[in-house]
Amino acid sequence: MTKGNILRNQKDLIFRMLYRDKKELLQLYNALNKTAYENPDELEVYTLENAIFMNVKNDVSFLLNSELNLYEHQASFNPNMALRDLIYVTRQLEKYVQEESLYSSKLIRIPVPRFVVFYNGTTDQPERKILKLSDSYEKETRNPELELQVLMININVGHNEELMQNCKTLRDYSLYVDRVRTHAKCMPVEAAVRQAVDECIRENILSGFLRAQKAEVIAMSIFEYNEEEEMKKIRRDEYELGMEAGMEAGATREKKKQWEETCRKICKKLSKGKNAEQIADELEEDSVMISRFCSIAAGYAPDYDCDKIAAEFWKETQRRQI
Repeated sequence: MTKGNILRNQKDLIFRMLYRDKKELLQLYNALNKTAYENPDELEVYTLENAIFMNVKNDVSFLLNSELNLYEHQASFNPNMALRDLIYVTRQLEKYVQEESLYSSKLIRIPVPRFVVFYNGTTDQPERKILKLSDSYEKETRNPELELQVLMININVGHNEELMQNCKTLRDYSLYVDRVRTHAKCMPVEAAVRQAVDECIRENILSGFLRAQKAEVIAMSIFEYNEEEEMKKIRRDEYELGMEAGMEAGATREKKKQWEETCRKICKKLSKGKNAEQIADELEEDSVMISRFCSIAAGYAPDYDCDKIAAEFWKETQRRQI
């Protein structure tokens, strides 16, 4: 297994570890939905531990109040969450109705799917954002027949204060991640994680969880931080490659524009009865290029449709360069 796969398989494990506890998960649900459920046993954890898409496990899934809730944590913005959740929920519902017959005359009842992403990446994002499956469609559709909406909630420090006040574990998790990132700016990652853990224990920030899981949390935090930094590098490289490709494309467009202008001048001189040698001399252009152009233009005489001649000439030029 490669390092990248190891990091991917460990991604967001701390978030999953925190919300394996039904009490904590119920508190998060109540804070998010402004409800007041008190009995954690009413909540049925429904996470598919073996359901993996692109090597990423679904973080937390559970049934409560006839709702199938799929919660995800993301340390980097992912515009494909709606598509991912579509795949997740399909697998979840397959499991839910496995004892039923889809061909039955009886209507099969299913829980209401609800999708939430808790985002704490380093790129600026709004307090809340709706990610839609239809945003992925190759063409815009006014009334998509298949739609799925994901609520993305920014849980970075300073965001969604009401939610954080109502869910201490989520607030503490946000503070812990912020401590790691802050310390990592001025010291090695391992030292930054250890210092963040020790500080949070002293300040009663996830203190019980960190004491009980200290070694595992440190190891996972180092994995997660390193992956986060690696993703930043990948995106930076992609951006730079995109800029280079854009500049190259821009230069190509400018070159094509210049040649089209030259083509108009050549067509004008051809319509006056001048030959390739005369045109090359008057325009101070390469005689071989002018001869090639005139050969193509001969097929369009006597009207000389300049746009068609230029397009054909440009295609031939591109083929010669391949």
